[in-house]
Amino acid sequence: MTETLADPLAARDHARAQGGTVVESMPMLPPVADDLPEGVDAADLVWEETIAAGGYATRRLTRGSRLRLIDVKGDACASILLFNAEMPTERLNVADTVKVQWNAYLGQGKLLLSDMGRVMMSIVADDAGTHDTFCGTSNSATNLLKYGEGRNSGIHPSGRDRFLLGAAKHGLGRRDVHPCVTLFKGTKIEADGAITPEVGPFQPGRTVVLRAEMDVIVVIANVPHVLDPRAEYTVTPLRASAWRGPVTGEHDPIRIATPEGLRAFQNVEDYFRR
Repeated sequence: MTETLADPLAARDHARAQGGTVVESMPMLPPVADDLPEGVDAADLVWEETIAAGGYATRRLTRGSRLRLIDVKGDACASILLFNAEMPTERLNVADTVKVQWNAYLGQGKLLLSDMGRVMMSIVADDAGTHDTFCGTSNSATNLLKYGEGRNSGIHPSGRDRFLLGAAKHGLGRRDVHPCVTLFKGTKIEADGAITPEVGPFQPGRTVVLRAEMDVIVVIANVPHVLDPRAEYTVTPLRASAWRGPVTGEHDPIRIATPEGLRAFQNVEDYFRR
């Protein structure tokens, strides 16, 4: 094989022969899925990708889009950054997400808020219930200490380095990588302040659906939770599907659920009136 690929024409033919190959983790182009929710037109599907263990993905989604994440095998860990697609200096603010909602535990009906007091995405469905707003993600130093190797090009890449790659695809740099939220892997704060990780493995197929409340850039790193007690680098594929949908209406139950949430939605609506 090595001798064959040393010939440029043979290498070209070999590469072209891989066309149509489907592997476990890859984006589908054009996007196609056979399990869209009832009422969703297949023509509205804009993203279908399975993110590898240790991998990352990024996408720009328009206001009203739904993003469905599926923990395919029960050990995925979706750490997420969000940016305002039109003005990326506005981004997810985890501290405000927690304090404005008087709740640090994400779930259905909760909001992901920006540093401008606006809703970036809302959680419209969640059957996982184990998420984390406290710990952030791993970096090369933590992975080096735990796994003996933490290079972005190695076999134990960190969440922060994966975020750097995803952000770079939108012209963003190291200083733009901000604190994240993590879905499918949770933490619980005990009465004495100790943090107890809830990292599974869990039942395969758990699902979270988020709704974009503005045009957003989503960056996802699928790497082990930073507090995962297992000695091995343990994470499994994560499936992402996104489709166009209607903008949140005036009487949407998530929009009007709390005074704080309503104000955050009104801030978004005021932004789009300008």
